[in-house]
Amino acid sequence: MHNETRRPIGQAWLLRHFDLAVPNPAVQSCVVAGTRRTETDGRRVTEFYPTRYAVEDSVIAHLLFALRHEAFDLGLLIAALRAMDPGPLEAWVRAQPTGAFSRRAWFFYETFTGRTLDLDDAKTGNYVSALDHRRHVGAGRRNSRRHRVADNLLGGAELCPSVRLTPKLRRAMKSSLDEEARALMEGCEASILTRAVNYLFTKETRSSFALEGETPRGDRAERFVAALKSASEFDAANKADILRLHAIIVDPRYAADDWRTVQNFVGETIGGYRERVHFICPRPKDVPSLMRGWTALTERVLQGHVDPVIGAAASSFAFVFVHPFEDGNGRIHRFLMHHVLAKRGYGVPGTILPVSAAILRDRHGYDDVLSGFSRPRMDLIRWEWSGGDGAAPGREIVVSSESDHLYRYFDATPFAEYFYDRVADAVRHDLREELGFLAVFDRALRGVSDIVDMPDRRASLLVRLCLQNGGRLAARKRQQFAELTDDEIRAMEAEIQEAMASAGSG
Repeated sequence: MHNETRRPIGQAWLLRHFDLAVPNPAVQSCVVAGTRRTETDGRRVTEFYPTRYAVEDSVIAHLLFALRHEAFDLGLLIAALRAMDPGPLEAWVRAQPTGAFSRRAWFFYETFTGRTLDLDDAKTGNYVSALDHRRHVGAGRRNSRRHRVADNLLGGAELCPSVRLTPKLRRAMKSSLDEEARALMEGCEASILTRAVNYLFTKETRSSFALEGETPRGDRAERFVAALKSASEFDAANKADILRLHAIIVDPRYAADDWRTVQNFVGETIGGYRERVHFICPRPKDVPSLMRGWTALTERVLQGHVDPVIGAAASSFAFVFVHPFEDGNGRIHRFLMHHVLAKRGYGVPGTILPVSAAILRDRHGYDDVLSGFSRPRMDLIRWEWSGGDGAAPGREIVVSSESDHLYRYFDATPFAEYFYDRVADAVRHDLREELGFLAVFDRALRGVSDIVDMPDRRASLLVRLCLQNGGRLAARKRQQFAELTDDEIRAMEAEIQEAMASAGSG
């Protein structure tokens, strides 16, 4: 198999033919002397087609193959359209004015190059979707009358991620995690649910700050909790709302009054004097149009046709890649996950799924999925330190290449898959664990209080200490409750163990 002759076809051929400065697509196709098959290596998928699928070495032939057979990479497709001679595309549309694939190619060309072909508007032919719903996640349709194409893209020309319908995402979309969360909460006593919700909001806040290596001081935590509780009322299309959110997240002295005007990057200091750069953000001059595109994207995924978890991933990760502020982008990125979920009514209104806590437990996976975006782009961006090499901390980066396309059009599939995993973890670990813990705690507390009418704080402390130690009070903690007899302690331990056992059997 490894010695077989592989001839690239579709988007893989276009990538090589034009020598496109874009990341390699996750899916590449080739023609081989063999049977149709698929091979997966990590995030990379190779589609093998038998020789009967071979096409002539022309841009139009391979473009047609990509549109007909592939879950294509939109960034690659757009780069190829911008590089091609428009003449053959015009000829294709004239020869097949009602053809579904010719009109889709025409639509993509004019939408993303900003150029108008010398063609009359399409007069006949059924509307065809821009994205094949069998291979891509699509938004609600917006009819392009000129091309007779139903525009179901997640975004627009200024920012448009795409999501492939992988087997993993298909399974996740059928998992009904929000219904699972509702069932857990609906089975709880009102008092337990109220306390659990308050704890989960606090846990989400602390975890989001912890991912940045910070602990919120003073009233910053309370203000962020308040923001999370009103996430459904947040207006992502209102720049003033985003600026107000930024002021809550960062030290007020560093609150922004507009998008950033400096070139920033994500990196680490090595040896106290040298920076290792992991991610270079878009150039400041590109940020306003990228943020207009981000607003349009977010409005699209909020309209109800895109799966809420996938929509939340597309919007929130697109935001953090644009990095519109000098600081606070990561926390806003995670807030936006909740904004989209809350706005779409995912889960139980007034509650929260602590996805940041789930991310914090899987920090390696989070870093890995982010670096999957940044690594290939680092190889495509020309940059240097201002004032020469060997930059000390605090020096600035200068980007000398056009790079905005690397952020405008990207494959958001890995982020949708990752976020679905974290939502599942938040439901099945954090939510289930907290509700279960409080139910056990309340039952144990009642049993302890029936034995000795202790002050609430003392009784709660004893129960917590026992729950942390398998239902028994550790010997080194015994002196904290010197007023209790050994018989009373043993009776209380028995009540706590019974509460734990009851929960386990339930």
